[in-house]
Amino acid sequence: MRYFIELSYNGRDYHGWQSQPNALSVQEVIEKSLSTLLGTPISLTGAGRTDAGVHAKQMFAHFDTGIALVETDVVYKLNAFLPKDIAIHNLFQVKANAHARFDAISRTYLYRIALKKNAFTGREAYYVKQQLNISKMQEASKILFDYKDFKCFSKSNTDVKTYHCTVMACDWVLKEDELQLWITADRFLRNMVRAIVGTMIGIGTGKIMVEDLHHIIQSKDRSEAGYSVPAHALYLTAVAYPDDIKL
Repeated sequence: MRYFIELSYNGRDYHGWQSQPNALSVQEVIEKSLSTLLGTPISLTGAGRTDAGVHAKQMFAHFDTGIALVETDVVYKLNAFLPKDIAIHNLFQVKANAHARFDAISRTYLYRIALKKNAFTGREAYYVKQQLNISKMQEASKILFDYKDFKCFSKSNTDVKTYHCTVMACDWVLKEDELQLWITADRFLRNMVRAIVGTMIGIGTGKIMVEDLHHIIQSKDRSEAGYSVPAHALYLTAVAYPDDIKL
């Protein structure tokens, strides 16, 4: 039987979602706890990879087991096993061929920029001292809808087969002293959101002209785009699936 698990985590103390040698990952911690709880080795497949320090307010993963699970019981016990910075919200059975990564139809990320120094959000948002022209940043964000190939925003030496992504929504939202980028796409490249935000900050400070974004994207060259902003202010907030994925 295949199950989907819905969770959230604070990524500050983890080297991303995916298990890797010599570094603590969210996947590794959950797999160990779930394997202990069920008394059998469990392997998780996540909806995607988040980089070191990135958070997830909603993440999904799937696993297979021959054990018929009492879903609410597993959620309760698993939360007791796990550290405070990982929370399990739901567990449900899905079709045998359902896939947490490949069946996802969209993902939404939030990036938080603090416009004023704040003693309480320093670990949650990225403080930018310079004055930002938000209207120009908003104008530039709409240019993303005109393109599919976002190689210029991708981390180098990545193993993807294509750099094509469909951006479905992209908006800058001002909330008191915090500027937030909300962006939704069918898929994201490694480092893509952080590179987009760094480029948009360049536009907001006047170092990059709005119209230059066309050239940057068309260049397919990472060095043409802006810097990569820190990971601690990036949040995976939603992963969407077809309605018929559940049994």
